[in-house]
Amino acid sequence: MRGMTRLATPGAVHGAVQPSFEDLGTPLREVTFVVVDLETTGTRTTDSGITEIGAVKVRGGEVLGEFQSLVNPGREVPAFVARLTGITTAMVSTAPSIDLVLPSFLEWAHDCVLVAHNAPFDVGFLKAAAAGLGYPWPGFPVVDTVPLARRVVPKDEAPNHKLATLAHLFRARVTPEHRALADARATVDVLHGLLDRLGAMGVQHLEDLATAADPVPPDVRKKRHLADGLPEAPGVYLFKGPGDEVLYVGTSTNIRKRVRSYFTAAEKRRRITEMVRIAHEVTPVVCATPLEAAVRELRLITEHEPRYNRRSKHPERHTWVRLTDEPYPRLSVVRDVRPGAPHIGPFGSRRVAQDAVDALHDALPLRQCTLRLAAVSRTPGSPCALAGMGRCSAPCVAVVAPDDAYAAVAKTAAEVLTGDPSSVVQALAARIGRLAAEQRFEEAGVVTGRLRAYVQGAGRAQRLAPLAACAELVAARPTPAGGWELVVVRHARLAGTAVTRPDEDPLPVVDALRATAETVDAPVPPAPACHPEEAALVIDWLESPGVRLVHTSDPWALPVRSALAHADLAGVSGEVRAQVDSLQ
Repeated sequence: MRGMTRLATPGAVHGAVQPSFEDLGTPLREVTFVVVDLETTGTRTTDSGITEIGAVKVRGGEVLGEFQSLVNPGREVPAFVARLTGITTAMVSTAPSIDLVLPSFLEWAHDCVLVAHNAPFDVGFLKAAAAGLGYPWPGFPVVDTVPLARRVVPKDEAPNHKLATLAHLFRARVTPEHRALADARATVDVLHGLLDRLGAMGVQHLEDLATAADPVPPDVRKKRHLADGLPEAPGVYLFKGPGDEVLYVGTSTNIRKRVRSYFTAAEKRRRITEMVRIAHEVTPVVCATPLEAAVRELRLITEHEPRYNRRSKHPERHTWVRLTDEPYPRLSVVRDVRPGAPHIGPFGSRRVAQDAVDALHDALPLRQCTLRLAAVSRTPGSPCALAGMGRCSAPCVAVVAPDDAYAAVAKTAAEVLTGDPSSVVQALAARIGRLAAEQRFEEAGVVTGRLRAYVQGAGRAQRLAPLAACAELVAARPTPAGGWELVVVRHARLAGTAVTRPDEDPLPVVDALRATAETVDAPVPPAPACHPEEAALVIDWLESPGVRLVHTSDPWALPVRSALAHADLAGVSGEVRAQVDSLQ
């Protein structure tokens, strides 16, 4: 068994992967650079050819070798190019052609990082030559010294960032003279000068160099060491600040790579940049599966309430709509779920829940007063304006016998909350159509928003209720490696997860996982025994392709005619929806 873990403890074993340069985190002193320069007959690859290739191989400040060759471009060398470089048509007429020189250079530069001053020019010609000869481009990592120079050499120190200017600034041992090898030698000294300056800014690894030209504040860039030693594995990471305060929780399929991105220009969120400035540690939690990572992230956010996370911190703020349990039921927006009464939700806010309530009131003549009414009142009440408008059957005036008409309305309300919502959808869709026909699109938009809130809330409850009521469900999904990803779900909460090897019998692992999974107390459905977002993550996983049910203690099914069938508001015509949505 590989990667078996309960949700209470971190840790997993992962298969080997082929790392890239970006993933390795190679110190710059261990990187072999090939600094290359070309001379050409022109500036465009489409109508120009290479006349000379010069390159220097260096590692750790030491020159390991040099490559230099004239190249017959197969065309005349223009006079102005000859004057600039000193390379004439006569000089290259007996030189080897590119089909002989390029393979030698590519083999010599194998497994190295290419460096050039204005790299798009030189590398562009090399790629074009490879393509013309039918060679696949090796995909060298490339470093361009021009943007690096712009990052660390201010204008008051150098008037421009040309190679000759930088060579003079860094006291290069060779003066650039528009010959390939000389210019490559000068670029080596420029590279080393730039690396010295970048090192003071925290650029110590190859992947640091890849983003060193980004406009990242120096104090943020210096925090890159926080990613050192982090695992290249899926899981959760916690940024911690003074006093070990958890500032931010995130998840990734590659913890180290994701954390490093926070110190580059790829991170553009101001609040996250502020967080990085005060962070002093990153704690990883390696997970067996992406599902476990997503659940752990959610739980840690709920537990620590990090100030820089914006979502999922307050599950207690989720609301439900309940049909109250009293002689004349009414709709109420509540925080908790109680047994014996239909509910829909959860809703992210009280406002959205109220929209769902308003949708039901638009379709059904439920009472909207908050008084608790007896089945038979001793004295007749005074019906409100809604009764006069036909939007309430006014049970408050019943003095002889219970109001059977209202009982029928309440029964319909219970049915549309827990089962088929078609009657509500059809009633509101007809109203939206009438408003749109009268070009009252803003009012139609309000009703559409209410209908959408109701349908989504009812769909969530109908989706959650069966799993929340299920004491235990075990499911499996094939892994790309040929094993199985196993989960134990109890009352919609992820209670355990494991990953098996391709050659391993999964059934004993299932038995062990069930025996060690978390004990979960039964909730009141449709509320799950966990954060509603965790339940949604679990359900999404269970409904994903390839999942197989191994064991279930209770039925797990949806109503045949459920609110989920109306999630796209199919009862509202597409034209009307387009008009309404344009105003929202």
